[in-house]
Amino acid sequence: MAQPTWSARRVTAALVVMVVVVLAVAGGSSAQLSPSFYSYSCPGVFNAVKRGMQSAIAREKRIGASIVRLFFHDCFVQGCDASLLLDDTASFTGEKTANPNNGSVRGFEVIDAIKSAVETICPGVVSCADILAIAARDSVAILGGPSWDVKVGRRDSRTASLSGANNNIPPPTSGLANLTSLFAAQGLSQKDMVALSGSHTIGQARCTNFRAHIYNESNIDSGFAMRRQSGCPRNSGSGDNNLAPLDLQTPTVFENNYYKNLVVKKGLLHSDQELFNGGATDALVQSYISSQSTFFADFVTGMIKMGDITPLTGSNGEIRKNCRRIN
Repeated sequence: MAQPTWSARRVTAALVVMVVVVLAVAGGSSAQLSPSFYSYSCPGVFNAVKRGMQSAIAREKRIGASIVRLFFHDCFVQGCDASLLLDDTASFTGEKTANPNNGSVRGFEVIDAIKSAVETICPGVVSCADILAIAARDSVAILGGPSWDVKVGRRDSRTASLSGANNNIPPPTSGLANLTSLFAAQGLSQKDMVALSGSHTIGQARCTNFRAHIYNESNIDSGFAMRRQSGCPRNSGSGDNNLAPLDLQTPTVFENNYYKNLVVKKGLLHSDQELFNGGATDALVQSYISSQSTFFADFVTGMIKMGDITPLTGSNGEIRKNCRRIN
């Protein structure tokens, strides 16, 4: 049998290199994430996180929604890297004082407690970013929503971005076009956006974030607006932190009532009601009312995609000992 010529061997080698490069590019860092990442290094991590969330939600049901929101606000800035968990110091500016986060995001103590529990069984192994991703899933499931296999293997950032937090996270005043654009910037579709917005079936919002909607806008049920006005004074600076449930009926149960509210003009935030306001997403909202299982399936797809946003893997970043500060 004839041996390949030197020229043929060189072509073959070049093709092999090209295939390796293409596979590397196609795979990306998110391909290194896997539900089994800690199977040998920390097999108890999922149970430890679940116990921590069960305990936290037993103390305060609202905290489940707060943890989901933490995950969302983290992933939209530098990817899911736990940058949001970092405290400001004299020489470091984190993301906690950004407009969407300041006085608003919460649940850091819960993540601290879970991290401490995980460090007891597997010191220096599990990232804060992964703990937050698992905790968000557990929050949804414990409150009656779907569960899914969380891909893990993320590492923690050594940086944060105040400007990223101010610019990337959709404000409650967003219109449909802006919502769609900000989600698209993170690789998420309009369907992902509508499904992930369904996380507002749990949790509370501050008066300062819905004041304009209940006083100044017409696409809102008048009785609902009056009810919310009773706990949210018209003038800015008065009652800014007063809370109201994002889902009028069941703010601590994860189901599809959020969408049912929208079709009767009882969305609390301007950005909520934009999902059902004569635009391109009306049909999706209707489909989630007709089928809670469709909402759940699309929500899970969106959460997994969001969890894949530019994770730090391999030797990038670090495994923080304390989620609030860089090692």
